[in-house]
Amino acid sequence: FFFFPLPVASLSPRSSMGDEDENPMKALKIEKLILNISVGESGDRLTRASKVLEDLSGQQPVFSKARYTVRTFGIRRNEKIACHVTIRGEKAEELLERGLKVKEYELRKKNFSQTGNFGFGIMEHIDLGLKYNPSTGIYGMDFYVVMKRAGGGRVAKRRAKRTKIGFQHKCTKAETQKWFVDKYEGILTN
Repeated sequence: FFFFPLPVASLSPRSSMGDEDENPMKALKIEKLILNISVGESGDRLTRASKVLEDLSGQQPVFSKARYTVRTFGIRRNEKIACHVTIRGEKAEELLERGLKVKEYELRKKNFSQTGNFGFGIMEHIDLGLKYNPSTGIYGMDFYVVMKRAGGGRVAKRRAKRTKIGFQHKCTKAETQKWFVDKYEGILTN
């Protein structure tokens, strides 16, 4: 009677779960999309920019204030100089799709952060499908997309037994770039 030891790999619990990438909790999703218009001055132009964001998102934009006075730009501390809006869910995906269409699904590698988020800018808001209104003018805007995994994010948000999101579960630059290329058939340039 001979005893053949089993290979160690077949005993490990990971191999029984199958490939790691198949875990539905590790799939990447869009957490939120932030649209920002930096006007650089308060007053009428800023009000019109906020109207553009409201028409685009259907939400009330929030105003951002200058952190300090810069004489050369002609801005004072605490003066409202920009407006932004945060969009989540289906609406965020739809607006991102429209934004990427303007960029022809082409982003630079440096548009992606180490934490797996990415952003880009467009020069004219009318490219997104809004009608041109001479009284409003034309505004450029920044898109910023924050990514998350499908599950497991609650550990950092809950009240009891709060803990950090593990290193394995954090989104990385390479993963988000792969997600962008796969989902939107996007092109990454240097």
